[in-house]
Amino acid sequence: MEAPELISEHACFGGVQRCYQHASTVIGLPMRFSVYLPPQASQGSMAKVPALFYLAGLTCNQETFMIKAGAQRVAAELGLALITPDTSPRGANLTGDSDSWDFGVGAGFYIDATQAPWARHYRMESYITAELLPLLTSTLPLDAEHIGIFGHSMGGHGALTLALRHPGLFKSVSAFAPICAPSQCPWGRKAFTGYLGADESNWLAHDATALMTAQPSAPYPGGILIDQGLADKFLAEQLHPDLFEAACASVGQPLTLRRHEGYDHGYYFISTFIGDHLAHHARALASIDL
Repeated sequence: MEAPELISEHACFGGVQRCYQHASTVIGLPMRFSVYLPPQASQGSMAKVPALFYLAGLTCNQETFMIKAGAQRVAAELGLALITPDTSPRGANLTGDSDSWDFGVGAGFYIDATQAPWARHYRMESYITAELLPLLTSTLPLDAEHIGIFGHSMGGHGALTLALRHPGLFKSVSAFAPICAPSQCPWGRKAFTGYLGADESNWLAHDATALMTAQPSAPYPGGILIDQGLADKFLAEQLHPDLFEAACASVGQPLTLRRHEGYDHGYYFISTFIGDHLAHHARALASIDL
């Protein structure tokens, strides 16, 4: 694959923070993404490191997590690369794509749209799994067999569903305040109606609670980690972690769901517990036999 274009580069905790752009064939538009490479990635030309995809939430882009979460220091210590794709296509200029903050630009929901006009460009699931992941593992010192995924809010939904839909790609998974049952909340119902159509039976293939309930056994026996703030104003109406918790229990999936008094939905919450999530992934990826 053709190497992506380097847009910016900054030294960071002994490693390097970069932003790239490439012409996406899946999306049909230029796409940007950020990568943090820890110092271990430069220790010899053959050095490859485990990598974590982080999927950001509504209104965010490829830089939000890298700027706000404070993850690079811990990633450098653990030898983990961090990858943050954008949250939607940019520049499609579709009618209505910028009318609201929870649909369209900045709100791709990490699915492949099937409805016009969104189906042409809004293909974030295929972009991440079939284009961006192989692009990065072929052009950067990343270990393709040791990839994890995590995310926040809409991105937490994306992390859980992509992990359950592509377990061969992602060996570990966690989430911050994820949308756990999008077919049962306003954000998800709006997005799924627009992107997937009115037939709700088609939505369940992108609903983490429904996907987990349908598993024959625990898909991630090493455990899933979720952190949820109890002062999160979106908790009751949009997130429903209790439904995902029950689904995990029904199939014997180990789940650590931590509920935190006083914490809200934002990046102060994420930055408080980011070290625990990176350690969770480091343990899971280190236990996998090459």
